[in-house]
Amino acid sequence: MSETSDEPTVFSRIVAREIPADIVFESDTVIAFRDIAPQAPVHLLVVPKTQAYRDVVELAAGDPALLAELVATASRLAADPAAFGEHSGSEFRLIFNTGASAGQTVFHVHAHVLGGPLEEGTLAH
Repeated sequence: MSETSDEPTVFSRIVAREIPADIVFESDTVIAFRDIAPQAPVHLLVVPKTQAYRDVVELAAGDPALLAELVATASRLAADPAAFGEHSGSEFRLIFNTGASAGQTVFHVHAHVLGGPLEEGTLAH
């Protein structure tokens, strides 16, 4: 079952500290934490604290400054050894899944920030 913006998402519950998470960054508007099912050696989620936007398309239309903050936060975290460990630097993958058929399972906009080497055949060219 998909979550909707009418009920608290798992990310809203993390923001409210109802669910534990390995938080690596937090500001007044954004939170970042480690994914519980990592798809790379480093896999962080960068999430706006508001659940007003289901996906990146809605966020871009409704609050482009918040979208820019998500991207800037992802970039800072990727460069931070405390968050990205041995994989910190300027190379990382930033992914927004948009819609169920694209792999979005939590309908509270979020960015996946992945670091570390790619396995052979895992990247579309």
